[in-house]
Amino acid sequence: MTRAWLGGAAAVALLVCLPVVSLLAIAAQGSAGLWSHLAANVLPAALRDTLILLAGVGVLVAVVGTGTAWLVTAHDFAGRRLFEWALLLPLAVPTYISAYAWLDILHPVGAVQGWVRAVLGYSSPREFRLPDVRSMTGCVLLLGLVLYPYVYLTARAMFVTQAAGLIEAARTLGERRVFRRVALPLARPAVAVGVSLALMEALNDIGASEFLGVRTMTVSVYSTWIGRADLPGAAQISLAMLALVVALVMLERWARRNQRYAVGQRPRPIGRSALRGWRAGLAMLACAVPVLLGFAAPATYLMVEAWKRVAFAGISPTLWTEALNTVLLASAATVMVLICGTVAAYAARLHGRGGLLARATTLGYAVPGTVLAIGLLPLVAALDRGLIAAGLPAVLLLGGSGAVLLAYMVRFMAIATGGVESGFARIPPSLDHASRSLGQGPSGTFLRVHLPLSRPALVALALLVFVDCAKELPATLLLRPLNVETLATHLYGEAARGTYEEAAIAALVIVAIGMAPVILLARQPRPRYPGTP
Repeated sequence: MTRAWLGGAAAVALLVCLPVVSLLAIAAQGSAGLWSHLAANVLPAALRDTLILLAGVGVLVAVVGTGTAWLVTAHDFAGRRLFEWALLLPLAVPTYISAYAWLDILHPVGAVQGWVRAVLGYSSPREFRLPDVRSMTGCVLLLGLVLYPYVYLTARAMFVTQAAGLIEAARTLGERRVFRRVALPLARPAVAVGVSLALMEALNDIGASEFLGVRTMTVSVYSTWIGRADLPGAAQISLAMLALVVALVMLERWARRNQRYAVGQRPRPIGRSALRGWRAGLAMLACAVPVLLGFAAPATYLMVEAWKRVAFAGISPTLWTEALNTVLLASAATVMVLICGTVAAYAARLHGRGGLLARATTLGYAVPGTVLAIGLLPLVAALDRGLIAAGLPAVLLLGGSGAVLLAYMVRFMAIATGGVESGFARIPPSLDHASRSLGQGPSGTFLRVHLPLSRPALVALALLVFVDCAKELPATLLLRPLNVETLATHLYGEAARGTYEEAAIAALVIVAIGMAPVILLARQPRPRYPGTP
């Protein structure tokens, strides 16, 4: 039975790796002249914009995420308990929705700029207008304000579990710069992981970058494939993107190659120092600004615009169809992802080879959705042709949403595999041995021991995967059948046409769905230490 689990894990790993192999085959179909044209005219500008965007977003999320995590962990000030969970709220707003909302909020003839001109004594946008949000600076700020919670989560987890004795020793020795000299060096691995996750999401973004006029490599892939009908060219740009992703991963690992952290004493929480006066005011402001700009302002705008739309014309019947499509696709993908991730994780528990296969199933998360879509396209097309030749209906690309489901599976398999592995790690091996001694094989042990004990973790993972599938835009936009719209693709289409009011309801529904993992993360119990309340 162990071989059956290993075989299943190998099949899942092959499914994840096939799109990359397919991408190489598609890119090879392009001529040398095509590659030279792309290298001379497309890649330089796209690579420059992408690197500038990633550098700006990386710095912003590192500063905001790490700074706010340290403030709520090491200091006590008015509103700290509120900010502990409120700083997670921007995770509920996808990047393309944030861009869509802020484009309308800061429109030259909108309410915000109109109020600013009225205060300054101007009467027309020709006399005074704020800098255009459609710029590299605007894109960096918007993406950074949405993605900083990745760093906040990892950095705060490290700060909470650091040994308080190290911090207190630094304070007793007169070290005033405890954060810079002690806490931050210890948290560098966690910060590096959070920054890398944020950069992966920024690289995967297509909606915000396109709305804000930044021609990243992801936008170039989309325009080359859809606008110019040049699939080999898009595949060649995708390979360059994939190389950039690999470079980011290697850079993150190299940056923490010598980082080691070991504590010989039982950890206990850091004693918070109380802030008073202007210092407390600055701490509150530093925590409030990211929440206001990253979540409160876009969410309030969406609620107001959605209310106006419903009051004026009601809810469009097509919105219910799009919501149903979103729920069905995300639900089906969630079930498939959990099954495959559980198989890979349990194979890793049973055998050492399964660990390598489980690592392979996590590669899909590092592949941007546009790259994944191009790699999957010939695979699902070949399967469809085989079905048609056998006299069966084509259900993957031409006649259904199978390609979208496969893309969701490959992209989000890492969440399921990693989460299930973490759940299994909490189950002592002695329970496996006891089950085997009672005559149960690997499958019986899984059904009677691991599955019941891992049910809470599986429910939480199902929620996270469902929300990620519902928000996914690039892969859905490129692989969906022509007669299928989801809430994300509907929003993209309306924003691309400039009809923002038509998309407000869909955007609000997506944000409401995105609140689910935020609530889950906020309700996670804080670590308890002996002798603490």
